[in-house]
Amino acid sequence: MSMDNQSSISERRFPSVRGRRNVSGASPVRDRWLLTYADLITLLLAFFIIMFSMSHLDATRFGSVQKALSGILTGEGRDPLMEAELDELEGGGILKISNERVMLRTLEQKAFEQGLDKKKFEAEITERGLVIHIMESALFRAGDSRLSGSAMKVLDLVASELDSIPNHIRVEGHTDNSPISTGRFPSNWELSSVRATEVVRYFINAHGISGKRISALGYGQFRPIRPNNTIENRSKNRRVDIVVLTNSLSRKEPSSALFVN
Repeated sequence: MSMDNQSSISERRFPSVRGRRNVSGASPVRDRWLLTYADLITLLLAFFIIMFSMSHLDATRFGSVQKALSGILTGEGRDPLMEAELDELEGGGILKISNERVMLRTLEQKAFEQGLDKKKFEAEITERGLVIHIMESALFRAGDSRLSGSAMKVLDLVASELDSIPNHIRVEGHTDNSPISTGRFPSNWELSSVRATEVVRYFINAHGISGKRISALGYGQFRPIRPNNTIENRSKNRRVDIVVLTNSLSRKEPSSALFVN
């Protein structure tokens, strides 16, 4: 048998690999790019999810934590203010948000039980801490800085909650924009400052709150919570705010132990 005939028979029995085709009509080698493409899309999705979540971080606190961690890695230790930020982020604050809410609910419940008018006594949680608004009519007579008889009831209620925490307390006096000019109070600055001081003095003398953790400030008419355009709004602005500072802000208060003899 000739070589040509043998070659022809061999080709019929064993078809060439080059002539074979995938049953589906697609080449497995050429479809491999789909795997790479799918991996790329997955990585891009993960990247954008991470970027979106990071965009909602508190930039200030993130920077504080970054500096504190950098100090640890370089052996320089931690700054006290950085420690305060870390403590609050880790949930180790003296006055946590949960504690603030408990105190807020307790005050509201006690105020309700004692029949205090909601228009004269309000409380809220802000970025500074727990802020208790006490309107002028609950503490003072118009244009006067002496505590009224009904003021003791309100201040005793607040003091009962302040005794249980070590945070710093700021007592802030506020007025409306109505001018005042008397021998004792040449302007609203003096009136608001003296009113705040009277509240601080009562807390110290009647309830034994340490003067090291309480301070008095007067803002006059320059920190209103309502526009001074109606009688009701003006009455809201004539107030004393008792602010229980958060742990972080409390630590930033000047130390009272630096120059004690």
